[in-house]
Amino acid sequence: MNASNDPLIVIDGVPVEGNGVAGSANLLNTINPNDIESISVLKDASAAALYGSRASNGVLIITTKKGTKGKVKWNFNTLASIGTVPKQVKVLNGDQIRSIITEDAAATGNNTYKNLLGTANTNWQDQIYKKAFGVDNNISASGALGIIPFRASVGYFNQDGVLKTNNFKRMTASLNLNPKFLNDHLSLNIQTKYAQTKNRFANEGAIGSAIAFDPTQSVNSTNKFGGNYEWLQTDGFPIDLATRNPLSLLNLRDNRSTVNRFIGNVQVDYKLHFFPDLHVMLNLGMDRSSGSGDDKTDSLLATDYKTGGRKQHYEEVRKNQLIDVSIFYTKEIKSINTKVDVLIGHTYQEFKNNSNNFAAFSYRTIADPNKPGLKDTVFNSQPKFATSPSQYNLEGYFGRTNITIADKYLLTASLRRDASSKFSPETRVGYFPAFAAAWKLKQEFFQNSSFVSDLKLRFGYGITGQQDGIGYYSYLTRYSSSSNAGASYQFGNEFFSFLRPEGYDRNLKWETTTTQNIGLDFAILNSRITGSVDVYQKKTKDLLSEVPVAPGANFVNKITTNVGNLTNKGVELVINTTPVRTANVTWDFGFNFTYNTTEITNLLKQQDPSFKGIDVSGISGGTGNNIGKLTVGYAPYVFNAYQQIYDQNGKPIEGLYEDINRDGKVDDADRYLYKKPAPDFLVGFSTQVSIKKFSVGITGHGMFGNYMYNNFNSNNGVLRAIKNPINFVANAGVNYLETEFKNNNYLSDYYIENASFLRFDNINLGYNFGNAISKQTNLRVNASVQNVGLITKYKGLDPENASDQGIDNNIYPRPRIYSVGFNLDF
Repeated sequence: MNASNDPLIVIDGVPVEGNGVAGSANLLNTINPNDIESISVLKDASAAALYGSRASNGVLIITTKKGTKGKVKWNFNTLASIGTVPKQVKVLNGDQIRSIITEDAAATGNNTYKNLLGTANTNWQDQIYKKAFGVDNNISASGALGIIPFRASVGYFNQDGVLKTNNFKRMTASLNLNPKFLNDHLSLNIQTKYAQTKNRFANEGAIGSAIAFDPTQSVNSTNKFGGNYEWLQTDGFPIDLATRNPLSLLNLRDNRSTVNRFIGNVQVDYKLHFFPDLHVMLNLGMDRSSGSGDDKTDSLLATDYKTGGRKQHYEEVRKNQLIDVSIFYTKEIKSINTKVDVLIGHTYQEFKNNSNNFAAFSYRTIADPNKPGLKDTVFNSQPKFATSPSQYNLEGYFGRTNITIADKYLLTASLRRDASSKFSPETRVGYFPAFAAAWKLKQEFFQNSSFVSDLKLRFGYGITGQQDGIGYYSYLTRYSSSSNAGASYQFGNEFFSFLRPEGYDRNLKWETTTTQNIGLDFAILNSRITGSVDVYQKKTKDLLSEVPVAPGANFVNKITTNVGNLTNKGVELVINTTPVRTANVTWDFGFNFTYNTTEITNLLKQQDPSFKGIDVSGISGGTGNNIGKLTVGYAPYVFNAYQQIYDQNGKPIEGLYEDINRDGKVDDADRYLYKKPAPDFLVGFSTQVSIKKFSVGITGHGMFGNYMYNNFNSNNGVLRAIKNPINFVANAGVNYLETEFKNNNYLSDYYIENASFLRFDNINLGYNFGNAISKQTNLRVNASVQNVGLITKYKGLDPENASDQGIDNNIYPRPRIYSVGFNLDF
């Protein structure tokens, strides 16, 4: 519920961290997709248990392309794209705002807000978004130099964001060597990947400002805050809490970063000469990323006029080192028609993080709009507080055996012992066993069947662990530096962070998930129809969950500890078909379907009949408002709201809610649990048709039974948003025309909307020109549209972009991307 829900990602045998580093929100953007050969998904417990300590959410195994023996072959591919914003947040225009305020002024006799109106009809969303151009170029060579197969590649990617001033660049290089020596007894895989990314981060606060800024005002202004209209006081300074001009937020802030990442490993596989059934394997790996940047806010920006602008340097280094040693034994015992293999190993992985806390500086010392543009002579690049490198280690011992009997019966058993330094010495060791069995029914009952191509029954059981999502030293008493700029102390023109005690739990231990699944794999009609169906149950206990702390019991009011249990149950179905397969035409069609339910079964270490759950899902607006709850017997983040009452025309009545407990008043006791953010059903589909050298494909996915809290409408769809109490005019969502609410009704279930959807993700076209250029070349051309269309009843911008807790507010729009590419082998 609070710890990480991300799967473990393994790149060429190196488990990596998928989180970010200073200057990059997610390190996966350093991986060049053109270097990827395949991505395998491990979901069931027996498959994932080999990575026991971090496999509760499954494992993604990414394998990059390698060279093969033979003549060196080259590949060059290029892709050009343009992205657009397919849909904007629905807000009122200038004429509508003028009409609403004029009517209100006539009714109230108060012309304060009417006198503030401008004459324009400005769509501020049009002003902040742009067409986003992108280009992706890659060249690679693969083959063999002497006895050494290799693949080398270089890539360059440059992508603008649809939000102005947003840009991302990536340069990558990779080299894979996979030679064999000693009559193929010794195999080496040497894999290196380097990437440098450069970001210019747009100020995403402009998105919220664009939908809230007064549309009656013109784009340009004569005021001195960047030449864009700002709400000012009578003394010429900006109103402190007024909505800021979105163009100023973009143009007067410059936040740029550079991130370097290196992933490399050496895998050694030695098959003993005197005992060829035994392999000794070694895997040495390293993942190092470093990020740094400067965030500069101009002294003319209204948000920072009091401090004379702001300039801050940031940097961070992350290191991940891996040592794996294992032995693998395989033996075929022909006398009993049995195959056996055994894997035993030891793994050690060390994670280090060195992050500096730098002070922020001003461009000038006097906040005066009449003194713009003083030179930044006070910026200092040296850190004021340098934390000691944070570090945690994982050490594991593992064993696995596979037994195949008569090519019909398959048995797998594994055991992993892991220790994590994130836990105290008393609790840091965890044991993660797994068992699986399979029965090949085809060989048993359908050997002579031409209809059944394959049929296999599977069963799996396993326990996996979770220790991500918590701090490195959460079990220790410690101090940390305050990261909030508001929690700092000023000496002269410089601001310094405080050191403060952190909450801790000495008894933190592994969160564990026990998974059971039974599945059936099938193929019929000469494998024209293949698929699988799985029924699973996952029970998680000792959840690493954030819970409230009694005042004075610890140094914080909420702490992460082991409390609560969670159960997931569901069914997964995957079917792939080839309805047409001829010499010139092939049609493939596949789809998947998942039904899943999640229920919290426990939330307390000691039961308390008066306990009603934990308030979660904080929303924008008001103070301390929560719309969700964690409570036993329900899905996580179930919405907790008042039941709205409607008039005879179906219009919500402002401030009128159902008195559920019939005590004659409506208070917090009348809030009820209603719907949930997670879907009941998930579907996906893909189809591809090839006619000679031409191909066309479509992919899509959907979710059903999921609900979302429309925080934009609850915050902005009221008259109070237009007539702000501190005397400025703002915009509102078109939802105001439906409700005509004067004030916010944040906790009404009216704002909890059905967010089910079906999205058409991609349409792609391709044509293979073959050796049109020469006999040694092959040219392919493709075009595609990404984010093609969406079918949903949800009134907000995008039913898929909300947080895990189902709150939709101020999101970066998902672009629609048109692209054309060329791929040349030579």
